[in-house]
Amino acid sequence: MKGVKVFLTDVDGCLTDGGMYYSAEGDVMKRFCVYDGMGMVLLRQAGIPCGILTSEQSPIVKARAEKLKLDFLYLGVGSKNRQGSLTKLGAAQRVCDKLGITLKEVCYVGDDINDIDVLSAVGFPCCPPNARPEVRAIKGIHVLKTPGGQGAIREVTDMILEGRE
Repeated sequence: MKGVKVFLTDVDGCLTDGGMYYSAEGDVMKRFCVYDGMGMVLLRQAGIPCGILTSEQSPIVKARAEKLKLDFLYLGVGSKNRQGSLTKLGAAQRVCDKLGITLKEVCYVGDDINDIDVLSAVGFPCCPPNARPEVRAIKGIHVLKTPGGQGAIREVTDMILEGRE
């Protein structure tokens, strides 16, 4: 983890437990782990930019990213390019271009098939243990001990920070 220059993550299944909570009125809610948020705050304090890449267009995720003062937020990015839309891999490449780094200097956490392209391209791919089998099978991926939404991101951020000491 010594060469990580930017940290990026998916949301559902990584920053959350993957569940969607609905109220009787139709309100959608997500549960975020405060340990994960603090991990990204600590990375930013150490000079490592952080960001979210998600296929959803979620005001909940936007609010969470703003609260944490994340450097990058890409909403509505998927695994397939549909009529000029940006893919997750394309978004990760844009982040790299802005920072003047390569994908090999990116740590990305993902858990589902729409993360496979990014996880296969970055230098430091990680996934929670509850990730899809196709994701856990990616060559060189680091399977975390902590499930998504329960501190998985903090596990990664701690590893990155320890690698810099």
